Amino acid sequence: MSKAKTALLTTLLLTAPLPAAQAGRIPDLDRETLASGDGWASLATAALPHATTGGSAATAARVHTVSDRNALVAALNFPDATPKIIRIAGVIDGNVDADNQPLTCADYARPDAVTNTLYSLDAFLAAYDPAVWGRTNPSGPLERARVASAAAQQARVRIRIPANTTIVGVTPDAGFRGAWLDIRPSSTSGNQPMNVIIRNLSFEDSYDCFPQWSPTDGATGNWNALYDSISVRNATHVWIDHNAFRDVATQDSTLPTFFGRIYQVHDGLVDVTNESDLVTISWNRFSDHDKTMLVGSSDSATADRGKLRITLHHNLFQDLGQRVPRVRYGQVHVYNNHYKVSDEAAAELYGYSWGVGVESQIYAQNNHFRVGDSVAPDLFIGRFNGQAIHVAGTLLNGVSDNSQVDPVAEFNAVNGNVLSGSVNWTPVLHGPIEPARTVPVSVIQGAGPFK
Repeated sequence: MSKAKTALLTTLLLTAPLPAAQAGRIPDLDRETLASGDGWASLATAALPHATTGGSAATAARVHTVSDRNALVAALNFPDATPKIIRIAGVIDGNVDADNQPLTCADYARPDAVTNTLYSLDAFLAAYDPAVWGRTNPSGPLERARVASAAAQQARVRIRIPANTTIVGVTPDAGFRGAWLDIRPSSTSGNQPMNVIIRNLSFEDSYDCFPQWSPTDGATGNWNALYDSISVRNATHVWIDHNAFRDVATQDSTLPTFFGRIYQVHDGLVDVTNESDLVTISWNRFSDHDKTMLVGSSDSATADRGKLRITLHHNLFQDLGQRVPRVRYGQVHVYNNHYKVSDEAAAELYGYSWGVGVESQIYAQNNHFRVGDSVAPDLFIGRFNGQAIHVAGTLLNGVSDNSQVDPVAEFNAVNGNVLSGSVNWTPVLHGPIEPARTVPVSVIQGAGPFK
């Protein structure tokens, strides 16, 4: 192919909309395991010498095809660690009752156990308006009712995933709406080898009906939500591959503002915290969300030292606000990902991509950014009490060496020499690393379900 045709093809792919899943192409992924050397999740340990295999060893009796929440929970049978394969057919809604009938936020509203005061948003806003209540944390009957209501929703949307499990989509529309997949062992002390694979699924609109008002979070307070699409906590050996994550019906642009702050009903898309370790996140599409991926939940969580080893490769990160990823403590290899900010509206919501937190060690290699002029390379990095990040081979809006940028140097030029530009490790567990110029084509063609 001529250079002109190659350039034209690249331009078309860079500007193309996300393609729909291809009906009729349903690969048999049930028993596939993570390839040797494919990121941190491929590291064998004494506790799990075969690395990440999910439920590939399941007997025929432990292979289940499910299409609703209740059947899914029964098939998972948490905390049973017997190898199992869960095949998802269609969309599973987390916000349903025992008869699989839809539940709204009003259905979860509960009273305060002390005064029998029923939760309502209008009453909550009237009671805890900073102009009335002040800037101290809410307390009293309505706050207790909010907590009880949140617990009622969590009991439905939280779906516990046991060890030695593969969850895979088998129809073009396979996925979850409003659900939280919680990969966490029964014990929350230290970490355990969960050995979980999640592939070929779409995740939409994991939302919290009852976000917490935190008046001292930032200069003017914030609404803070719970529930991720996937959370990995106290777990090792997890592979999250060829999925799609986005907000649709609950996009931030549709949400109201209360107390001068957006009524934020979302938390993360995929968060890895609480001493988790050995995770590979590959070939996924993340779009239309703010807080994307948190690695390490607190600066004070010193038990995370030596853990939170994660690989992110060949993911599409499109129109995201922040945390792509935001890292504390962990050694995180971020390579061959495509970061895209589609238009000026998305650029106004963009904060940063790589968050350098306390004792974090990010190794960012051969990534590609396609953004408008308002998103300068110094904005690719956000600093949160950390300084160690190694960045090499980053391209901006092009496919030639002339498009290469140095986000660390750009950040330091604007903010002072606060980033070291180096880390104390070099990744060895990875597949072939592409030149950044080919990343947009590879990722747009290959990331997401049924690719």
